[in-house]
Amino acid sequence: MTNPNPQSGSPDKEPASEAQAAQNALGNTERAEVATEPDRSVAKPGPEPEPRPSLGRLFLDNLWAANTFTVTLLSLVLAIVVGAVLMIISDPDVLSTYSYITSRPSDAINSSWTLVSEAYANLFKGSIFDPEAFSGWLNGANGWQAVLAPISETLTYAAPLVFTGLSVALAFRGGLFNIGAQGQATIGVIMAALAGFLLPLPPGLHLLVAVLAGALGGAIWGFIPGILKARAGAHEVINTIMLNYVATYFLTWLIVQNGVQDPNRTDAISKAVDSSAQLPRLLGDNLRVHAGILLAVLATWAVAWLLNRSTLGFELRAVGANPDAARTAGISVTRTYILIMVFAGILAGLGGSNMVLGSTASALTPLVVAQIGFDGILVALLGRVKPWGVLLAALLFGALQAGGNRMQSYSGISLELVTVLQALIVIFIAAPALVKAIFQLRAARAARLQTSLAKGW
Repeated sequence: MTNPNPQSGSPDKEPASEAQAAQNALGNTERAEVATEPDRSVAKPGPEPEPRPSLGRLFLDNLWAANTFTVTLLSLVLAIVVGAVLMIISDPDVLSTYSYITSRPSDAINSSWTLVSEAYANLFKGSIFDPEAFSGWLNGANGWQAVLAPISETLTYAAPLVFTGLSVALAFRGGLFNIGAQGQATIGVIMAALAGFLLPLPPGLHLLVAVLAGALGGAIWGFIPGILKARAGAHEVINTIMLNYVATYFLTWLIVQNGVQDPNRTDAISKAVDSSAQLPRLLGDNLRVHAGILLAVLATWAVAWLLNRSTLGFELRAVGANPDAARTAGISVTRTYILIMVFAGILAGLGGSNMVLGSTASALTPLVVAQIGFDGILVALLGRVKPWGVLLAALLFGALQAGGNRMQSYSGISLELVTVLQALIVIFIAAPALVKAIFQLRAARAARLQTSLAKGW
């Protein structure tokens, strides 16, 4: 059968063709309209990038986070507050005003404020800057030495603490707990003093030999627990504590021996170190700061370079982090332990030599080393066992010691209270969770508060 309408195609497909044609026509019309309209997608502005926060904004955002800086600063604040409370409690006159605080609270408040403000003002004046001395220098009443005297005393006290703090910190980073910085400093001061008054050498060379002798003495006293730890597995804490006693009693015995004891004295004191072996003073004879503080800064840089830039420092840190993994990687743990204690002994010995070659003393006495070895442990803890942190912590402890002398003289505050302040600072810094809980710090960065101190145990 032929198609009655051959031009239109099959009658079944005709409606679909008409619908398709209509759709195509509508599509062409829409495309034409779109082509005549402006391209709004290009003209439409996209979302603007957020501006980078300023340095001040970043500081404010992180100010109340539980980072190392904030915890350290707030630890100082807490120590100052607790120290103020202890001052008030220990003063009977001020404490008596609290017996009638309900009737006249102004007496208790005024007396407490006067006591605490004067004490901390004298702490600042004795360690950093005294406005009265500066005014006197401008008026011609005193010289410039009085203006720099507080800084001079702070640096003098801080110099040996830098060395002993670095000694403890270096051992910590290597996985060892060096309690023997006191003994190592004692042997260092003995060797430095003996070289200082027994060897007739010209100036310059005499000082160099005396300093090296102090470092050698500390190295020997650090080598003993190092070799015992490496070869026999003896715990360094026990060894170093016992060696502290040995060094102390050896010093007491040596002082009264013929050729060492001052022939003009009957008490336990040695001959004086020759002037050619003494560290030069940096600001004249009237101020005590000496070149030992420059050696301390140099030692800090050397330890920082050793830990962060040298192959030996990498091995040292690897052994401190995981001795078994370091041994598997081919690092000699035995050799590293020995080197750690030797280097720690050298640093502590240099700290001890500062005590007799500097301006603190010029002869050996049973107390010539004082407590710089034990204070070095606190300095290392406060400095987060980092070299430059140790330097700053030593300056803080030196300032507390220098300012504490003025507090005792002018405010009647016991010098032992300064030791309490030092202990409080270390306690709060060693317990960051406590500081975080007291001040409600954000916990987002609490994990960063984990220091490498735990690796030293």
